[in-house]
Amino acid sequence: MWGVATRTSELRVSTRGDADVVEITAELQEAVAASGLTEGQASAFVRGSTAAITTMELEPGGVHDLRALLDRLVPVEGDYEHNRLNHDSNSHAHQRASIVGPSEVVPVIGGRLALGTWQQLVLIDFDDRSRERTVVLQVIS
Repeated sequence: MWGVATRTSELRVSTRGDADVVEITAELQEAVAASGLTEGQASAFVRGSTAAITTMELEPGGVHDLRALLDRLVPVEGDYEHNRLNHDSNSHAHQRASIVGPSEVVPVIGGRLALGTWQQLVLIDFDDRSRERTVVLQVIS
């Protein structure tokens, strides 16, 4: 019978809000290296309902295009029930985070994240203010 081993750590990330994109690829790779895992999966999950994790080609044009897309899909200014009911201003952040999602799972092959050449793992903070985010990193064999 095969045993499953899981290692969990947390990463604290300071963000500026307003769709701030922060790369976390190296931190997830460090968690893989620290675990000694050669084959398995690594995951990153952000706590909170106004941030998300995804993969992308992290370059200025790609970041600009992603922000522009989300501005078209879920504008910052809008007739949002969440804002009305909660006397708040960040419904757009909740909606954007729901679309992108809170986590990614990446296969680990030969002790390395199996990402493509131009693919990085990023945290995106959609809230309308600076935040301290917690990302839960798990490495599973």
